[in-house]
Amino acid sequence: MDPVDVKILGILQRNGRLSNLELADMVALSPSACHRRVKLLEESGYIDGYHAVLNAKKLGFDIQALIDLNIGQLSEAEHEYFTREIGLMPEVVSAYIVTGETNYVLLVRTRDFEEFSQFVVNRLNKLKGVTKICSQIVLSELKPLSGRVPL
Repeated sequence: MDPVDVKILGILQRNGRLSNLELADMVALSPSACHRRVKLLEESGYIDGYHAVLNAKKLGFDIQALIDLNIGQLSEAEHEYFTREIGLMPEVVSAYIVTGETNYVLLVRTRDFEEFSQFVVNRLNKLKGVTKICSQIVLSELKPLSGRVPL
């Protein structure tokens, strides 16, 4: 990885829809050399994929919340079940195992507060091992989660 590769990654994470020709111009490479570098970055795992960033509000998802979860001691099989269940919940946009006072932090989106309440009470609260749920409703998003790396 050299400075040109880093520049390519920075440009692509800001706008993954650039044509190869536009990208090549921005990094001062020929289109064929630029294309080879991008392919190598993809094959080497530096680029995981390309996707659209959707507008959740416009799609009717008005509630965004962070949920701190604590779970009791689980066997390995129970932990695998727990993480699999979290992964199957469409309301969970992202999930993390963290250090500190909580075991997990979930980012959740729902259409309204009623749907959020039903999700917490009837789905999360019923997962085996959950000992504590602490929800924080997001009032305003200052810098959206996008998976960006500070290049």
